[in-house]
Amino acid sequence: MRYYLERRDPEFAAKMAQVLCVYRKVNILKNAAATATKKNKVPSNAVTVISYDENPGIQAIATTAPDLPPEPGVHPTFARDHEYKRHGTVSLLAGIDLITGKVHALVKDRHRSREFTEFLKLVDAAYLTHTAIRLILDNHSAHISKETKARLATRPAGRFEFTFTPKHGSWLNLVEGFFSKLARSVLRHIRIASKQELKDRIMATMDHFNQNPVAHTWSY
Repeated sequence: MRYYLERRDPEFAAKMAQVLCVYRKVNILKNAAATATKKNKVPSNAVTVISYDENPGIQAIATTAPDLPPEPGVHPTFARDHEYKRHGTVSLLAGIDLITGKVHALVKDRHRSREFTEFLKLVDAAYLTHTAIRLILDNHSAHISKETKARLATRPAGRFEFTFTPKHGSWLNLVEGFFSKLARSVLRHIRIASKQELKDRIMATMDHFNQNPVAHTWSY
């Protein structure tokens, strides 16, 4: 038996085209910034694009016994006791600036409208007031809730613009690749003493990424 995913969004093609047009705009903005840099000018982009999503259910797991270091002739790798203790889960709310590569992130216990509007405030404070902020994101209920719309209504017209991926089209969002890398390189086999330690370590990872940001590019 092989599995497939039915495209249940009748407007899939049109919504996909909108997302891909945004990525085309990102390439134009990158080229303009590169040209300005060569001419020793400061790039003055009036638009920035952020690929955003939530990564929920990150488990805060603690060990119940110390890990054992490798021992020649006994076991070549670290040994870990099978038992563990759960401290709950956290959600990572993250957006990647597709022009600069900077990661904007929050780590919260949940990912409701309250947390999403807090992320919007974080992004709002990170850019000059004249910059238009375009977000690529999915149709999660928190992204279109009354609380979110009320927050957007307090901002100047054109400050935020949302481009939604089609249903079952999360692969169109570049931040998904970032989450995949994070799961493989940072979160895999991670053990912590508390939920707060997990939050601190995730945010420390975000700070590490931002020391040498990588501008993600759509190339599919």
